Amino acid sequence: MRRDLSEDIFRVADSQSFETTALEIFRLQADECPIYREYLQLLGTDAGSISDIFSVPFMPISFFRDHNVFTGEGAPELVFTSSGTAGMRRSRHAVRSPALYDESLERTFRLFYGDPSGYAIMGLLPSYLEREGSSLIYMVNRLMTLSGNGCGGFFPDDHELLMKAIDRARLAGLRVLLIGVTFALLDMAESHPADLSDSVILETGGMKGRRREMIREEVHEIIMEAFGVTSVHSEYGMTELLSQAYSAGGGLFRTPPWMKVLIRDSHDPMSHSVASGASGGISVIDLANIWSCSFIATDDLGRMHEGGLFEVQGRYDEADLRGCNLLVS
Repeated sequence: MRRDLSEDIFRVADSQSFETTALEIFRLQADECPIYREYLQLLGTDAGSISDIFSVPFMPISFFRDHNVFTGEGAPELVFTSSGTAGMRRSRHAVRSPALYDESLERTFRLFYGDPSGYAIMGLLPSYLEREGSSLIYMVNRLMTLSGNGCGGFFPDDHELLMKAIDRARLAGLRVLLIGVTFALLDMAESHPADLSDSVILETGGMKGRRREMIREEVHEIIMEAFGVTSVHSEYGMTELLSQAYSAGGGLFRTPPWMKVLIRDSHDPMSHSVASGASGGISVIDLANIWSCSFIATDDLGRMHEGGLFEVQGRYDEADLRGCNLLVS
């Protein structure tokens, strides 16, 4: 009987323990995730011969649109669905255990930002509130719950109400964390510029067809000038992942210990690197995806930097544009 590998995910402390756990999860998913198993068979991959993470075949992220990606028996307790324009096929991520997502989120937040109780979490996510199944709404709502102070909330389009809530949070001695979709932050920058230099502004990407596509540097410059902040934070997350990477500015992202980004050779999708300067497709290992697929070849393009940092440079030309991905640069 196979032991419960989910207990090992958050014990990962170094590259060796990461690789050991990743390979155990790979063998589990090669056996018990039907669509991933079939994919490996079509590639002619002998799962038993895989001895390092660079030899693991990464499943195309499009499989979440066309198939049920689920490992093991039972039924999902939650299903996340991606955003998109009318007529687009949406990705579906069947989440067997929301508790695993919650733990990944809380541990990551504490790692990058500290105790949630010190923040008033504000969500400026109008388009996401209009639909069901958004992992981003689930994430922000969970952070509000963890903060436990009742000073945050969602503010679809009411910028005046949001500013009043920010003032109340300041009076309560809380630091504001404003999480916003890109077009909504730009709308607010135009209609209600203000001194938010004591706040953290975190953009999640996404124009949703509301504005022209802009490079990240241009977006961040507008936001910094309007709100007096010295940097704009960013999140790298998506429906298909239960973990997120964060940037504290400059577009350089760092992952939590149980998540790893590799750069895929644009001409050889089976070849990966983590060397500084490597550029190509972004592949992600997310150990928290234990009950779906932890090895995903995304449609994003990126570049590695020293210390495991990475930047997102755009998307493959034929990839669908989706709201939760960062801007094409």
